[in-house]
Amino acid sequence: MNQPGATVSILVLNQSQNHGILEWFGLEGTLKLIQFQPPATGRDAWWFAHSLPERIGSATSVSSTVINNRLQELVRLFKERTEKVKEKLTDPDITSDEESPTASPAKPALPTAPVPPQGEQPEGEKVAEEEHYCEMLCCTFKYRPWLDRLRNYQFPSSIDPLTNLMYVLWLFFVVMAWNWNCWLIPVRWAFPYQTPANIHCWLFIDYLCDLIYLLDILVFQTRLQFVQGGDIISDKKAMKENYLRSQRFKMDLVCLLPLDFFYFRVGVNPLLRFPRCLKYMAFFEFNNRLEAILTKAYIYRVIRTTAYLLYSLHVNSCLYYWASAYEGLGSTTWVYDGEGNSYIRCYYWAVKTLITIGGLPDPKTLFEIVFQLLNYFTGVFAFSVMIGQMRDVVGAATAGQTYYRSCMDSTIKYMNFYKIPKTVQNRVKTWYEYTWHSQGMLDESELLVQLPDKMRLDIAIDVNYSIVSKVALFQGCDRQMIFDMLKRLRSVVYLPNDYVCKKGEIGREMYIIQAGHVQVLGGPDGKTVLVTLKPGSVFGEISLLAAGGGNRRTANVIAHGFANLFILDKKDLNEILVHYPESQKLLKKKAKKMLKSNNKPKDVKGVPGDSLIIPPKPDTPKLFQAALAAAGRTGGKGPLAQLRWRLRELKAIQATQVSMGRMTLAARQGQSPSSRHTVLPALQELPLKTPYAGLSQATEKENGPALFFSLLSSKCLF
Repeated sequence: MNQPGATVSILVLNQSQNHGILEWFGLEGTLKLIQFQPPATGRDAWWFAHSLPERIGSATSVSSTVINNRLQELVRLFKERTEKVKEKLTDPDITSDEESPTASPAKPALPTAPVPPQGEQPEGEKVAEEEHYCEMLCCTFKYRPWLDRLRNYQFPSSIDPLTNLMYVLWLFFVVMAWNWNCWLIPVRWAFPYQTPANIHCWLFIDYLCDLIYLLDILVFQTRLQFVQGGDIISDKKAMKENYLRSQRFKMDLVCLLPLDFFYFRVGVNPLLRFPRCLKYMAFFEFNNRLEAILTKAYIYRVIRTTAYLLYSLHVNSCLYYWASAYEGLGSTTWVYDGEGNSYIRCYYWAVKTLITIGGLPDPKTLFEIVFQLLNYFTGVFAFSVMIGQMRDVVGAATAGQTYYRSCMDSTIKYMNFYKIPKTVQNRVKTWYEYTWHSQGMLDESELLVQLPDKMRLDIAIDVNYSIVSKVALFQGCDRQMIFDMLKRLRSVVYLPNDYVCKKGEIGREMYIIQAGHVQVLGGPDGKTVLVTLKPGSVFGEISLLAAGGGNRRTANVIAHGFANLFILDKKDLNEILVHYPESQKLLKKKAKKMLKSNNKPKDVKGVPGDSLIIPPKPDTPKLFQAALAAAGRTGGKGPLAQLRWRLRELKAIQATQVSMGRMTLAARQGQSPSSRHTVLPALQELPLKTPYAGLSQATEKENGPALFFSLLSSKCLF
């Protein structure tokens, strides 16, 4: 340093410009190299040699922490901006980061009404209060809310007979009136239950039923919508003309024939009301509408079929009492003897006759023989029809259960024939039972095959859209593309510990968890639980979207408990994406990001979980490399040149360590034990402990200008 003519080189950061700090990172900025000639002899040379390192060291100790923090922040910001620029250059369709337009100024608020003084109320509240209260002689009460709605209710001008629940409720009242006539007209005609003392009660209910019939004709039937030429007609005049031309209008008129006027001539004879039983069309329409809204319609069908049987027995009991009265009560052993409850005893006789149980007394007269023969023929026919109909109803109700049992029995027979192990057979049986009890069917797609695409889409949206819309992979895609994808999803049930997919398999499906949990396994043994996925999660999308050989499974996935998954095939997704290019670009972009994040290099490339015996050292900071390069240009002598030579030697040693570490990994994977023992001694002979170990530690801990200034402040530089 005391040699005359020596030149000192110092790197100076121009602090007036923030860009000068970034030169160390390879970015734009100002990094200046100042060279000057120090004094050769005298006090000036001695002062220069001793004071300059101290001043530089003191400045470094004050500003190194602040500079390091600032540099790290600037590097992070510039890296983010660089990534965005790269994405913009590679994919011009990406959305820009421009600010959204400012919202238009809000409209001025309407002036508020002046607040009334205390003790007074606004006029609107007074009117509402006056309408809400009703004053009577001695009290004031409020109208009930349902009564207000009833008063303000407006009857619709047209009624949809297929979906209007109010119309179904009205049909219920019509059917009740029809049942009154069908069940009680034979009773009042045959049994002596209608007397002059209670005739007014019977007539009151009769005419109430007639009023329901009349309202059905005048109010409801003339407002029913109908389909003509594919159009739904809701015009009042057209609906009325359509009803007047229908067969039902003619039957309704016959039902209301005023035969009651003959009461004045022949007395109150219930048989004159027999035409009221011809309103059977309302009964069958009510059955169809009610079965359409019931979740378990087969229960109602069983009840209705049982009612048919009971009604046939009811009519037969009425005929038997009439025949007994015609022959004379108790005149023979075959007729009713007049003891006990007449209806119950006659009903018991009708049951024994129609079901052909036997044990009845033999008829004596010709009338009794003919009547008994007709009873037998009618009973056999009616009972067989009822039994057949009941069988059909019960069979339809248990058709799914029968199909499930037949499939399970056939599968068990197949497994027994080929001597499948019992463990596999038990798992198959468990799958059948869980699938049936969880969703009530073995394959959901079989029910939707007959429906048109629009209806299948509506059902799929209601069932699956709430889950698929939460998948992050499809967020931002075309909504119609997601709708098309919903129709391609298949539901599959996995048993506990079933492998959904295995590592290394060719991936052709993507999975969406509908119910249950699945676990992703990894680690050296492949049994370590890395993560547990919950309902709404998606996996397998990397294999589905990857191209160019990246479609192999990257992990093992098993079901943790029973899991219901949606499966989307790669072929189906590609067919859908052909019609949605924008969504295809977005999915490809997400797939690239996923592959990039999954293909990030580990600590050392090789088997996951293995590491080198001696880890590599970090690279030399750029600022220190610039200082070494400047020292090399000065002639290759001095402390910096020696450090530069020594760093090259350390890099060579580090490369040797890396190659030896890779040899160790190769030995672990397949080489003989003797080769493994030859690698370890070679690593132990490497010159790890050198006089410059402190320098290697400094390269790990120091950053940027702080490292450079620490080197300048050390006495080895001068």
